Amino acid sequence: MRSADRVDLVLRDVALPHLEDGHGGAGAGYRVDVAVHDGRVVAVEASLSLRGVCEYDGHGAALLPGLHDHHLHLLATAAVAGSVDCSDATTLDELGARLRAGTPRAGWVRAVGHHEARVGRLTRDLLDALMGPERATTPVRVRDHSGALWVLNSAALAALGPLPDTPDVERDGSGRVSGRLWRLDHELGARVGRTAPDLAALGAELARLGITGVTDATPDLPRATVDLLDGARRTGALPQRVHLLGAATAAVPETLTVGPAKIHLRDHDLPTVDELAARVTAHHRTGRPVAVHCLGVEALVLTLAALEDAGHVPGDRIEHASVVPPALLPRLRATRVQVVTQPGFLSARGDDLVRDVGAAEQAWLWPWAGLRAAGIPVCGASDAPHGPLSPWQVIAAAADRRTPSGRVVGAGERVPASLALGGYLTHPEAPAGSVRRIVPGAPADLVLLHGPLEAALAGVPANPVRLTVVAGRVVHDAG
Repeated sequence: MRSADRVDLVLRDVALPHLEDGHGGAGAGYRVDVAVHDGRVVAVEASLSLRGVCEYDGHGAALLPGLHDHHLHLLATAAVAGSVDCSDATTLDELGARLRAGTPRAGWVRAVGHHEARVGRLTRDLLDALMGPERATTPVRVRDHSGALWVLNSAALAALGPLPDTPDVERDGSGRVSGRLWRLDHELGARVGRTAPDLAALGAELARLGITGVTDATPDLPRATVDLLDGARRTGALPQRVHLLGAATAAVPETLTVGPAKIHLRDHDLPTVDELAARVTAHHRTGRPVAVHCLGVEALVLTLAALEDAGHVPGDRIEHASVVPPALLPRLRATRVQVVTQPGFLSARGDDLVRDVGAAEQAWLWPWAGLRAAGIPVCGASDAPHGPLSPWQVIAAAADRRTPSGRVVGAGERVPASLALGGYLTHPEAPAGSVRRIVPGAPADLVLLHGPLEAALAGVPANPVRLTVVAGRVVHDAG
């Protein structure tokens, strides 16, 4: 490209930090100009003479590859904006007041963030009492903080109609539905007739945080959801690149990409080892790795046994691994899987987690350093909306492991903030692999910070992103 040519974008005087492969430490790097044209980086040199249609002076601030969140749930995160937030309710009276004040959408009150260990166990009858006679006909559904459980009142159950006779639908001794429904998100969505959540608002928020790509880890995505995401990508409402775990390969249009096949294990209804191994083998035979949802220790042991039977293919993943006893580390390493974990839960609700698990397990919650020391590839992600969306909060949580009250949980599992950042800079196909580089020919997914990387990793400011670029297009400019 001649010096007289004009390119789409030039970022002048930016610092490219030195980020080691394997998510190692970060160095100060060197200062350059970066030119972007037709969606790709075309030049990285000191004092470029190229002119850009758009130009930004970085004043020596850090320029990073765009951040990729390797595990979240797009529609559920977008839907939070239209839901009643119950995350800070500490009593049933507070919960009831929030629900009664909630504005119905499409006729329903939708609430999120309820924590049973803090507030109490909900059933249809208790929700009926909390809503009172004046709101008895308003359908209400409340999602538990874990994302696994919905609790519906009687009006909501009547609106839904008959429910399947499966372990996912809790019933009392007489066979009456208790209102507690496990992992029935898609069926609920289809029956409720919900309006599409605002993906444009979510896309703008992701861009504000420096996120240029996401891996949606929602299992068993229906075609309607894939079409909705496709439409948001085509219109630019959702500018981020989208990688799907829960979609069939044949159903994915060109605006989206597909990753390992999501296998969601229900802790209350686990399959046998043979059943899970057969599911893994079926995916492997099509050339597709698997991403297995493992929260509890029992699910992790089951998954390890199934992977040992089925064998390994590159790209196999374990999602969460929220509790990993040290005795399981050799088996986990032998499976050669990557682990995508969520230390942000510690900063968001670590005090609740500590209360819910035994003292011995607290040191093994959301492990990272121990996995890495054992030779197990690992990176972090948000699991939004169940965990905090901000990558900077997740990175800080991995480094300090502090709960909201300031308590440190599992200090031995701390990792440097630069290492935690590295996981957000990897390819979606290899979340615990090599950091992407800003070099000629690379996709122009970029994040310019307000200042040096060291300040960002120290949490100053809380969101250090000045400019976000996806495929060469500026999608966020903080000025």
